[in-house]
Amino acid sequence: QVQLVESGGGVVQPGGSLRLSCAPSGFTLEYYAVGWFRQAPGKEREGVSCISSSDGSTIYADSVKGRFTISRDNTKNTVYLQMNNLKPEDTALYYCASVLALGPVVAGIHTSPRGYDYWGQGTQVTVTS
Repeated sequence: QVQLVESGGGVVQPGGSLRLSCAPSGFTLEYYAVGWFRQAPGKEREGVSCISSSDGSTIYADSVKGRFTISRDNTKNTVYLQMNNLKPEDTALYYCASVLALGPVVAGIHTSPRGYDYWGQGTQVTVTS
């Protein structure tokens, strides 16, 4: 069943902002890398951003650079995705995922769904005028 829980999705106008949250069920994220992915109907699941467990390294998809910010608060056992200047193309079901990882996030591994072990159920983000 669901191992991570996403929240914060909603319907916003282009240029608006949303803040997504990801919280685990039954474990701590302290030693896990966390990634955000999104999937629109008829599209493949794509990586949005990811963050390392300790060194703070991050990776962003080119389509969201400068607009989205991933962060983590280990005291709250939560990872966030701040999304600003949202565009209609950002409309999708957003998932968070985690994998045990002590080093930095790595492009090609943590940017792919195959790099993760635990997933949430998704939260819908809709950007429309």
